[in-house]
Amino acid sequence: MEISSISICGRITLNMHSLNNEGGEGNQIITRQVTIVNGVGNFTVVNAVSGDMLKHIQAEHFWRIAMEDGLALSSACKSFNANRITASEEFISSFVKETPDVDVMDTLIKLSSLSEIEGVLVTNNSKNVPRKSCAEFGWLIGLPEKTKTESHFHVKLVSDSGNIKSGEGANLGQNIFHRPANSGIYALVSNFEIARIGYNDISKKYVLTNEERHKRMNAFLRSILYTFILPKGAMRNTQNPHILDFSGVVAISKKSVPAPTISPISDSFSSEITSIASNLNKIENESIEVRAFDSLAKFSDVFAEIIASSKPYKLKEA
Repeated sequence: MEISSISICGRITLNMHSLNNEGGEGNQIITRQVTIVNGVGNFTVVNAVSGDMLKHIQAEHFWRIAMEDGLALSSACKSFNANRITASEEFISSFVKETPDVDVMDTLIKLSSLSEIEGVLVTNNSKNVPRKSCAEFGWLIGLPEKTKTESHFHVKLVSDSGNIKSGEGANLGQNIFHRPANSGIYALVSNFEIARIGYNDISKKYVLTNEERHKRMNAFLRSILYTFILPKGAMRNTQNPHILDFSGVVAISKKSVPAPTISPISDSFSSEITSIASNLNKIENESIEVRAFDSLAKFSDVFAEIIASSKPYKLKEA
């Protein structure tokens, strides 16, 4: 089966997590909250995890897989540098200001699977060359009336604390602080462009072999699966989230037709995606396949089957 793109829309239940926070005020850590609107125009403030956090989780999983599988990585990407390939001397020295952007992009794709899949903006040597990510994550948004945030008191136990002064700016003495814990059902929307693996968006041509594209796709899909099996983030050392449930649909596009998405904030998201897929298949026969899952185990089964039986779709080249 050839895959052009994949979308995942679902509801995930997390208990007692603090994966994403706004920062701190004094000794109080502030949980991240957003304002959303429902289908009738009413606004609600809910707990949320940003798409940036989800993207970072997926990128770290991809990096570990790429290291193990021996995929192409620049020197900076091998150390998981936040600047990715733009901090790699071998990449920076490969072009000058006058080098055509298309050649810079060719080098980027060949040199670093991480930068190619996750995206990067090249600004070295007076250039401005963007590589759009193949992964797109929306916010993980708590369903109204189905999420709750609590604040819990913590204290650092210090022996003979009465004899130790805290000291300005030093983590000494017996400090007290308040930490949030969030529980609820969260809506997930995400999309992954498999066909763009190895594709130069400027030249509209592929610069990798089919074999290399397949290897990167395999690592990419595994990293997406691992994102939901092990959602890394803030405060996991003592607030590792309890994943209670994950249900939704995986939409698979086998052609240039986009894999449909509908926010799981809507109770009818699953049936709507199925209906949209049916309508798209009337336009482009057998272009969209929808696979439902009602647990994390079923989700892993769906992805395991996709990984084992698929290869990346190839766009028409210029």
